[in-house]
Amino acid sequence: MEKLVIDGGIPLCGKIDLQGSKNSALPVLAATAAVDGISVIHNCPDLSDVAAAVKILEHIGCKVKREGHTVIVDARNACGFEIPETQMREMRSSIVFLGALLSRFGKASVTPPGGCEIGLRPIDLHLSSLRSLGVSVCENGGILECRAENGMKGCHISLAFPSVGATENIILSALSAQGETVITNAAREPEIIDLADFLCSCGAKISGAGQSTVRISGVKGLTGTEHRIIPDRIVASTFMAAAAATGGKITVNGAVREHLSPIIPVFETVGCRTEFSGNEMRISAPRKLTRVKSLRTMPYPGFPTDSQAIIMAMLVTAKGTSVVTEKIFENRFRHVPELIKMGADIRVEDGCVAVIDGVERLHGAKVSAGDLRGGCALAVAALGAAGRTEIDRIYHIDRGCEAIEKSFSQLGARIKRERI
Repeated sequence: MEKLVIDGGIPLCGKIDLQGSKNSALPVLAATAAVDGISVIHNCPDLSDVAAAVKILEHIGCKVKREGHTVIVDARNACGFEIPETQMREMRSSIVFLGALLSRFGKASVTPPGGCEIGLRPIDLHLSSLRSLGVSVCENGGILECRAENGMKGCHISLAFPSVGATENIILSALSAQGETVITNAAREPEIIDLADFLCSCGAKISGAGQSTVRISGVKGLTGTEHRIIPDRIVASTFMAAAAATGGKITVNGAVREHLSPIIPVFETVGCRTEFSGNEMRISAPRKLTRVKSLRTMPYPGFPTDSQAIIMAMLVTAKGTSVVTEKIFENRFRHVPELIKMGADIRVEDGCVAVIDGVERLHGAKVSAGDLRGGCALAVAALGAAGRTEIDRIYHIDRGCEAIEKSFSQLGARIKRERI
């Protein structure tokens, strides 16, 4: 077990490179299982979730090699279609392997996914969509047995909610389906576009990715390619919030303005200045932040749920009262009691509304990360707090942030990783 030890109160300053996107790397790695060839994936972050995805690929017969931030997957001899429960439960996005295996082998045997306990992430949309494509789904002792014995056939699928995971699974499953599959109310996140770009480079026929309607025409097979993962917009928001919480001024190299468009207005509201020059983003914070009257998480291009906890950690010392409403997951305020330990004034109403009365400053405390983004929020809060903060259960943070202590140290923070 390890912990982060942070001595706060130092304004962050300097330049930091942005890692590749976790939420893009995982579905792209899963997609390599559907490719009859060698895929070379660049800018792949060094995360525990990525390591878990690699283990699944190796389990089904892929040869995987890692060279720095490049992952090379040779799936030519892949033959396994069963993923054991121990591997499925290591990360929440493991369910996306279901679509890749169905596309490649016409069958898959998996269990429901694991990962952060941020609330229910039902896979009903995934399974009902697969049934529409002609897949039979049977549950046997907690194992989902999925078969497309007569092949999959293209169809129209209208999602009740623009689920990222369901959209990804439908796209992957439809790659080998006969005819055209049309998804309406599809997720529009940049990570969906990145997955489609990778697959099209392999020979897939996909149009409309990033829009509400996506069309996939089935092809006979996919060949290997080379692809670069997009930058991580959620980690970018983490660096931005840390700069704001400490009254700092930093440059984030590799940020994509369009990807951050739902987030930037929040920083401007609290008094930060943001400037873009090419692929560099500069953010400078005022001495005292001001409140955000109302912030509500929504599917892209709305404000991302993954940034909610991180932004809250910034708002706890903003002047005035901020209101944050979480509408995507029902258990994503687990960081609130930990922030209160550090002196934050937050009350939660109806389980989904957090009312934040800004305090002058937080103080150090011993706190615990309950999930990935909540753990990052505690790190942001600790950087701006007076005194020393110790954060345990940081394996959650390692799922999505690459060596967070090294990144913040590069910006001048006093932060170290210690064994417990």
